[in-house]
Amino acid sequence: MPIDYGVTIPLIYICSLGILVLIAEITFRNSEPVSYWASILGLAGIAVLMFPGFNPVMGWPAVTGLGGLFCVLFTAAAFLTVIFSRDYMRRNGSEHGEYYLMIIFSVAGMMLMALATDLIMLFLGLELMSICLYVLAGYLRKRLSGNEASLKYFLLGAFITGFILYGIALIYGSTGSLSIDRLVERMQTPGQPALFWTGVSLLLGGFAFKVGAFPFHMWIPDVYQGAPTPVTAFMATGAKTAAFSVLVMVFTRRAAADADLLRDVIAYLAAGSMVVGNILAITQENVKRMLAYSSIAHAGYMLVGIAAGSANGSDGVTFYLVSYLFMNIGALGIVSMLEEKEEQRLSYDDYAGLSGRNPVLASLMAIFLFSLAGLPPFGGFFGKYFVFVAAIETGLTWLAILGVLASLAGVYYYLRLVMVMFFQESERPATASVHALAVTALIAAALINLQLGVLPSSIISLIQNLR
Repeated sequence: MPIDYGVTIPLIYICSLGILVLIAEITFRNSEPVSYWASILGLAGIAVLMFPGFNPVMGWPAVTGLGGLFCVLFTAAAFLTVIFSRDYMRRNGSEHGEYYLMIIFSVAGMMLMALATDLIMLFLGLELMSICLYVLAGYLRKRLSGNEASLKYFLLGAFITGFILYGIALIYGSTGSLSIDRLVERMQTPGQPALFWTGVSLLLGGFAFKVGAFPFHMWIPDVYQGAPTPVTAFMATGAKTAAFSVLVMVFTRRAAADADLLRDVIAYLAAGSMVVGNILAITQENVKRMLAYSSIAHAGYMLVGIAAGSANGSDGVTFYLVSYLFMNIGALGIVSMLEEKEEQRLSYDDYAGLSGRNPVLASLMAIFLFSLAGLPPFGGFFGKYFVFVAAIETGLTWLAILGVLASLAGVYYYLRLVMVMFFQESERPATASVHALAVTALIAAALINLQLGVLPSSIISLIQNLR
């Protein structure tokens, strides 16, 4: 069997960057600026080099398949996170070079997950990503809520790791193989033993926790609220995309009759996530916590495409992940600019009159919120459209209808924040830490969302060619 060396290219790139930043930390006395710019330039270069079909040197293996696209998304999430992090960490007195190292090596774990061909490598990637995120969640160690977030995430994550590892053991015991292709082949073959489906169920439950799906969602609001806001953005986009890359790889290629029960389980996970996430988001007065609960709802929307278990469902989820990454990291990036020390300026009232004080940030925030709500002509609209159509095509019409109704509920709390920014005045206006590079990144994210809404066929065609 020929070896596809292109699979190793993203890992070589990102690990080389991590080693470079580590050397900078050791070499320079004042290493923070060096680590920051090395991370920025390195991540930008890696995203370009890994873009599907790009081959910088004739004969050099190119990155192919959906795994290559996912690696670009992980790198883009890290790139934007680093941009939003510098001023935020300076305000909180915690700008250190190891912060950028943790982000880079967590991306290495995400890439290992997306490119894995067997369950052990998948597990190693998951643990590398998770350990880095445990540290990043509590990075502001003097903040009590950050310590609580890190500890809660670590304890629950360690507990769920046992489920995933036990599921892998049961799958290996029933199939005699750790190959993901072999796992998918068995899922498509009728008459598999109960031991096999138990292992698959444990694996599904573990990754449902990682994406923050109901009923494994209770860690999301506390961890997202307590973590530094740029880290929250990274967890809500990069880490969620990594977990969904595994779900797309494993659970959208089902054909056996025995898999009908599995389809129903995923459908109920999706339904519960959409309903619970949207209802609880409506009741929030803290913007960061509202976005945390909304991420549960978005996990539900994407699980609709996973439940469809078809090629169109896989394409829809991948498109959704592309649009969700840029709209959610953009919204949380603006939150990080407005937030002050000790988690101040995070309530709805603090955003009152923002359009008068900073019309650029208010307009960009409105674009990201419209896209999160699923309104045209933004990428979020077609993300939901594609997964709902895939559900209808596979007989899950009830789930698509529930998704539309849940989306209507979600429109309320997104538009509420827009109304506050544009039509209310505040007696204690919030000031934003605005820098040219961060604003440029926000504008780029908004334009990508608009392009995904106006020309969705461009990214859908790319996804279908990579499938």
